[in-house]
Amino acid sequence: MSEELRDEVEAINSIYGEGCLVQSSTAANVYILQPPGESSSLLVEFPSSYPAEPPTVIGTNSTGQHGKKGDAARELSLFRQALGSVYQPGIVCLFDAIEELARLLESLAPEDEPQADPTPEEAEDVPADADVRDEMDMKEPPWVLSDPVVELRSTFIARCAAVSSTVEAEAFVQHLLLSDKKIRSATHNITAWRIKGPNNTTFQDCNDDGETAAGGRLLRLMQLMDLWDVMVVVTRWYGGHKLGPHRFALINQAARDSFVKAGLVRDSSTKKKGTGK
Repeated sequence: MSEELRDEVEAINSIYGEGCLVQSSTAANVYILQPPGESSSLLVEFPSSYPAEPPTVIGTNSTGQHGKKGDAARELSLFRQALGSVYQPGIVCLFDAIEELARLLESLAPEDEPQADPTPEEAEDVPADADVRDEMDMKEPPWVLSDPVVELRSTFIARCAAVSSTVEAEAFVQHLLLSDKKIRSATHNITAWRIKGPNNTTFQDCNDDGETAAGGRLLRLMQLMDLWDVMVVVTRWYGGHKLGPHRFALINQAARDSFVKAGLVRDSSTKKKGTGK
């Protein structure tokens, strides 16, 4: 197994869950791919020269298949189409192919059918559904977005918003995740906030969302910039290449750009003007 393939197997399983991409017992260079959702599992063969040469989709893996008759054949055809459209020589492609397959399946999905009234058992879940509706129906948070930061196909976008309480900050995060499918399906949504409460109380917190230590670094950036009553969410879509510690700089770069665009960061050159009396 090449180093590129080893890294890609690790990355795919870390993003979509263990077991998404596993080595087949039939051949060392054949892997079973179980795309997220209800997609059929596929057999993918990687040449020894991968990624200089593209992988080959051999067929479906019949063990444990579910779904309607014909679904597996359709998904096999769509994945081959997705793989052909994203592959570039010398660049690992499986993450992009999986995302392209999801896009194709979504574009071909039928319109949702009207739902029947809930059964008494289903009605017990109404309070939780009501909470979700409350988050969905709330006013759109006043997000200010950064420019996208792209490095080796990983994309980082930050958004910040003024907040006055931890309850409001948590509600903003939930609204973002519930209302935006693209954000919800991102690899990481890293958050941090700092809030001044009554009687000189202060609140600050962060969440790595799987990107170890990233939340703490975001919070440290806000401390250095002396920002209060604001929150930030940095969303990352993994591009198939590990970035190492450099990813933290990219996360903070996106966050700082959102703070600048929101007018929370003073322009040092402006601050110096007019001071030399």
